[in-house]
Amino acid sequence: MIPVYIGLGSNLSQPEQQIQKACESLAAIPGSELIKCSSLFQSRPMGPQDQPNYVNAVALLNTRLAPDSLLQHTQSIENNQGRVRKANRWGPRTLDLDILLFGHMQLDSPHLTIPHSGLQQREFVLYPLYDIAPNLVLPSGEKLSDLVDACPLNGLQKMTNLLV
Repeated sequence: MIPVYIGLGSNLSQPEQQIQKACESLAAIPGSELIKCSSLFQSRPMGPQDQPNYVNAVALLNTRLAPDSLLQHTQSIENNQGRVRKANRWGPRTLDLDILLFGHMQLDSPHLTIPHSGLQQREFVLYPLYDIAPNLVLPSGEKLSDLVDACPLNGLQKMTNLLV
């Protein structure tokens, strides 16, 4: 089993419930086991500001699946929860699931980059990740705690305690 961290985000159609439902769906992925989901955090949108704030979390799974197979499952969960992929980047969405880390793997393919690009600068990823894995060391050798210390909150607010 390989530990995998998945970022979750939603700002449409009851975002807190969307994140909770997505955690439940992640737990049902064959060949995988949901270990925990972080607290919920609220953040301002990264893209156009004329949209609702996001609700974010990070889930830890152990999986036997290959990265491409896990990606197919996460995209299926997004689609089942009403995700509509549009050309504009960083727009509103019912659910966004991103594979952040897949063990210590580094992968750069046309449809999947691991570790997720931008992970080191995004407070809405770093703080929920730190919530469940404060001693984590990234494949680059960087300590998550050092990245969190260097990353401003930018209005990020913790909303709840751990979901799972």
